Amino acid sequence: MSKTKIVIVEDETIVAKDIQNILTGLGYQIDAVVSSGDKALAEVEKNMPNIVLMDIMLKGDMSGIQAAEIIRERYDIPVVFLTAYADESTIEKAKSAIPYGYIIKPFKEKELQTTIEMAINKHQSDMELKKERNLLHSIALNKEDKESIFVRADYRLNKINFKDIYFVEALKDYVVINTADNIYTTHTTMKEMIRILPEKDFVRVHRSYIVRLDKIFSIKYPDLVIEGKMKVIPIGGLYRKELFSRLNLI
Repeated sequence: MSKTKIVIVEDETIVAKDIQNILTGLGYQIDAVVSSGDKALAEVEKNMPNIVLMDIMLKGDMSGIQAAEIIRERYDIPVVFLTAYADESTIEKAKSAIPYGYIIKPFKEKELQTTIEMAINKHQSDMELKKERNLLHSIALNKEDKESIFVRADYRLNKINFKDIYFVEALKDYVVINTADNIYTTHTTMKEMIRILPEKDFVRVHRSYIVRLDKIFSIKYPDLVIEGKMKVIPIGGLYRKELFSRLNLI
C-alpha cells in the first residue's frame, strides 16, 4: 500500500521541522516542506500530493488562504489549515478556501493524524460523489432518448427502466428509488433526480418525494397512495398546485 503523500507549508522553520518529524514517524511521505504560497503551488503541481498542510499566515504576497483556494480550484487536492489564530475573523476568512480541516497550534500528534485521515477519507468520498453525479449528468443530457437510467448502488451500476419506478424518496445525502421489486439507494440529490427523470411522467409532490404519475392510486389531501405498494406519501403545500395541474381531472 502506497504512503500518503503530504506537502507542508509553514514559514516557522522549527514548527515545520517538528511537523515533518511527527508525520514521518507516523509513516507518511513528506514530498516537500516550503514556507510560502508560491512555493506551495510549485510543489503541489510537481508532486500532486494526497493532502496539503497549510499555515494560514504566511510571509510574502500570497496568504495560506489564497494558496489553498488555488490548490482546490486548480488541482482539487484537500487542504488542512494550521494556525495559531482561532479568532472568528480568521476562521470566517478561511472558510472561503473550503478546507478539509482546521488545526490550532500547538496540537497533539494524535489530533494531527486524525485530522489528516478524516480529511483524506472525506475527499475520497467527495470524489466518488462527483463521479456519480457526472454519470447522472451525462444521462440527463440525453434523457429524451432514454427509457432507463443506470444507478450506482450496492457497488455496481444497476439499469432501471423509468416505467418501473414507482417513487423516489430523499434520505439525507441519498435518494431511494423504489420499483415494483427492488429499492436502490444511491448518493445523489432530489434536484438531480428531477433533472434526470422524464418530466412528462414524474412530479415532485413533497420536498422528500417524487412520484410517477401513472402509479398514483388515490389522493386524499394531504396524502396520496401509490398503487401496488400502497405506500402513503405526503403532499407538500408548495407542490400541491403542480401535482393537481398534472392530473386528468373530471
